[in-house]
Amino acid sequence: MSVKNNIKLINDGLKPECKLIAVSKTQPTEKLMEAYEAGQRIFGENKVQELESKHEALPKDIEWHMIGHLQTNKVKYIAPFISLIHSIDSIKLLEEINKQAKKNNRIISCLLQVYIAQEETKFGFNETEVIDLLSNFPAQFTHIKIIGLMGMATLTENNEQIRREFKSLKLLFEKIKTQTKADQIQMKELSMGMSSDYKIAAEEGSTFVRIGTMIFGERNYTIQ
Repeated sequence: MSVKNNIKLINDGLKPECKLIAVSKTQPTEKLMEAYEAGQRIFGENKVQELESKHEALPKDIEWHMIGHLQTNKVKYIAPFISLIHSIDSIKLLEEINKQAKKNNRIISCLLQVYIAQEETKFGFNETEVIDLLSNFPAQFTHIKIIGLMGMATLTENNEQIRREFKSLKLLFEKIKTQTKADQIQMKELSMGMSSDYKIAAEEGSTFVRIGTMIFGERNYTIQ
């Protein structure tokens, strides 16, 4: 199937409140333009260098999301244009984003990455750390807005385990939503679900699904 048909097929199965992020890492700009011409406007990348070069090459009404692990020394390259950073996993990273956002006279929207998987390879805060951070959110972070949470389920064929992990993140999201009062926090987005598990994520309340392979096919292109 074509990129256009793949996007339509995925969107047809999503509720209106669940938005599709086309994960375009390692894909050439020609493939991204196919998605763009099919109406896709939200794209996700996990490498800063690739994100920066694609932003320069592609239409400026694209909403770019950083979905991969972000190093503090790379924040300055995406701060001028990034729409949403999904992968906040430390206070140190928040400090740098606030600093670079201030330099660019912007407020950068962010999601806190929560560790929900039974895998040691995933980044993120645990539930207690998230609650502590948001309960005592630093007032000096005036150029950051926390708008939700992100999580990745365990890579497993056990759908019940995946569902439990997504359900736990949704429960945390709702708990924070009712308890947090800081001006810089507005819990409205829940980023969970990828090509292998997005249907479960959508059923459990995801507002962003991050899908690459199902749109573009297997990755066979490396950005130089």
